[in-house]
Amino acid sequence: MRILLTNDDGVNATGLKVLERIALLFSDDVWVVAPSEEQSGAGHSLTLTVPIRLRKLGERRFCVTGTPTDAVMMGLAHLLADGRPDLILSGVNRGANLGEDVTYSGTVSAAMEGALAGIPSIALSQNYAREGMGDTVPFAAAEAWAERVLRPLLGAPMAPHTLVNVNFPALPPDEVKGIRVVRQGIRDYGRLRIDKRTDPRGYDYFWFGLRPVPHTPGHVTDLEAIADGYVAVTPLHLDLTHEASLAELGSLYEGD
Repeated sequence: MRILLTNDDGVNATGLKVLERIALLFSDDVWVVAPSEEQSGAGHSLTLTVPIRLRKLGERRFCVTGTPTDAVMMGLAHLLADGRPDLILSGVNRGANLGEDVTYSGTVSAAMEGALAGIPSIALSQNYAREGMGDTVPFAAAEAWAERVLRPLLGAPMAPHTLVNVNFPALPPDEVKGIRVVRQGIRDYGRLRIDKRTDPRGYDYFWFGLRPVPHTPGHVTDLEAIADGYVAVTPLHLDLTHEASLAELGSLYEGD
């Protein structure tokens, strides 16, 4: 089995090293193509207006000066054009990708790109307990539970244009309660925090941050699964069409 690894935290991220160890449990044909720098929040963006540089860091290990989507495209269309991967794993992201996070996440978007190419693709993210942890975020839950999550998925067919989003709770491995397959949640909007500062020359600049917000309870979504101490496994579909609205919208244009 040939496995392509990528992420959005950058090629030197701790989570990518964790993912390499996980991937080697399944295959010795593991390739890394990841952004050279952190690309968190890049979403499914693609670099079109500047050239992309590819750098070889070692045997089957590369970085690109671009987004996670760029990295997957470079892997599929250039580096592995003569032997495409059987599986794409993206992560392990530093921080969860739950609910609407999937629309911003470079980690999830890299898996989306793989799904578009018809390759089974899985995004993996490690939740952490508090802000400001930086490189001290523990990945123990991901490292201990990933094989149990991934092994059943490797033999299971994936529907076209789907991917799987996996989130590990911020708990020691022996405190994780198990694995739940759940739907994507949606938080109540209002999470954005804007931190305004002033530079030494007197000009304002801004940091975007995300604050915790309440979410709708129900214990059937990825948000609640993680909060309850479970690994959350969520199938995602690239077709964003809201089927129930097609007929109603169509009626608005009858006669045109």
